[in-house]
Amino acid sequence: MLEIGLYGLGRMGGNMARRLSRGGARVAAYNREAEVSAKIAAEEANVAACASLAELVATLAPPRVVWLMLPAGAVTETAMAELATLLAPGDMIVDGANGYYRDSQRHGTELAGKGLAFADVGVSGGIWGLDNGYCVMAGAAPEAMARIEPFLKLLAPSPDNGWLHAGPVGSGHFVKMVHNGIEYGMMQAFAEGFALLQAKTEFDLDLANIAELWRHSSVVRSWLLDLTADFLKDGQSLGAIEPFVADSGEGRWTALESIEQGVPTPVMTLALMSRFDSQGKADFGNKMLAMMRKGFGGHAVKG
Repeated sequence: MLEIGLYGLGRMGGNMARRLSRGGARVAAYNREAEVSAKIAAEEANVAACASLAELVATLAPPRVVWLMLPAGAVTETAMAELATLLAPGDMIVDGANGYYRDSQRHGTELAGKGLAFADVGVSGGIWGLDNGYCVMAGAAPEAMARIEPFLKLLAPSPDNGWLHAGPVGSGHFVKMVHNGIEYGMMQAFAEGFALLQAKTEFDLDLANIAELWRHSSVVRSWLLDLTADFLKDGQSLGAIEPFVADSGEGRWTALESIEQGVPTPVMTLALMSRFDSQGKADFGNKMLAMMRKGFGGHAVKG
């Protein structure tokens, strides 16, 4: 039986453990909140809850594969360092979260020096991946890729599609980074378009009907439009929703990469700027603009 360790059982990691288990893999699962791993283990026959990272490693037979689904940055760095002391040469670490591709390249080099294999895997699919499968983009050396390919086939919509060996270490997270930049741009275009429709009050447009219409044979049909049509059916005013849009970091990395390469990405970059605006980060600048306008033209300022 295939077996894998999975550390990090959040919205995606937990469902990935379930999908792997239902596909026939044995999963040693660990989460910092023990009740999370215990709940999944109670639901899934092939999931064993572990009380610590050390127990997760001890549960697996060598050569081991341990998959991390943790936030990028300090949390992942700490887990990598701890795992490097627990694993043995020949074992493998997979970073499946939204990591920065340059960090992944560094991790690959550092772990190779300890005799450990490494792969960076971008995962898309969100909370729907359990039922629909995940789109997985892997960066790894060929021999490391061969070790994780069976798990990617279980996670993907089918063994024949939805997963890709993108290239060497770093490429999986690079492809996922650009994927998320495109996602920002697509979401922004839909949001602006529906805002224009909503503002044209003289036509009394039904946004839910328009979204449903566009889902069928339209050039802009997409899963994002499907989701949009679903929530518009429940109400078009969105009056209870605060106009705040978070950014995960991948959009920032994409914008920085475009600057470093000198490749223009105005749509993706402006979509990121719009998210910053929604977070209130444009407020001070807008106050400055109001005061300058008052200064040269005597225009009123709202208090």
